[in-house]
Amino acid sequence: MFILGLTGSIGMGKSATATMFADEGVPVHDADAVVHRLYEGEATPLIEAAFPGTTSGGKVDRSKLGQRVLGDDVALAELERIVHPLVMQARARFIEEAERSGAPVALLDVPLLFETGGEGTCDAVLVVTAPADVQRARAFQRPGMTEEKFAAILAKQMPDADKRARADFIVDTSQGFDAARKQVREILAQVGRMAAKST
Repeated sequence: MFILGLTGSIGMGKSATATMFADEGVPVHDADAVVHRLYEGEATPLIEAAFPGTTSGGKVDRSKLGQRVLGDDVALAELERIVHPLVMQARARFIEEAERSGAPVALLDVPLLFETGGEGTCDAVLVVTAPADVQRARAFQRPGMTEEKFAAILAKQMPDADKRARADFIVDTSQGFDAARKQVREILAQVGRMAAKST
């Protein structure tokens, strides 16, 4: 099975691109969705122990936790130490299930793929991109986005130009979804040929 890593900075259209792969029948592992589930389940008591007062009703209060860790490298590292192994376990289960199902390609949608060294588990990496002005406009459509928050998120993410330089494939979402969907289908055709060569 060919494992394609999907990544991209905030506001680039990464989630929309992942959905396009799912629409083409590709199993998609969404790292953010896994974190959301963990924040409503097994990670909650561990996070409460490390950051008292950041959970309520058996769930992590994301805004309280965000206030606690944003801009604090030590706190952020502690949070990652709790969450990262659980995300890795979920990813391993996903890959096993996708292989069992006979899927020729599986997609790992990971926002911080390069930043966490996750590209090592992938056969190829796809970076979703858009010009900086488009990225900024999209990011500020999100509820609760502020200049400070946007700057903190960008500081945590590898610059877009660096990601593009390391990518095997690029999808530019600034030309609209139809153009992006066409790029996705072309990439799947190329991946199919690459997978055939490696077997």
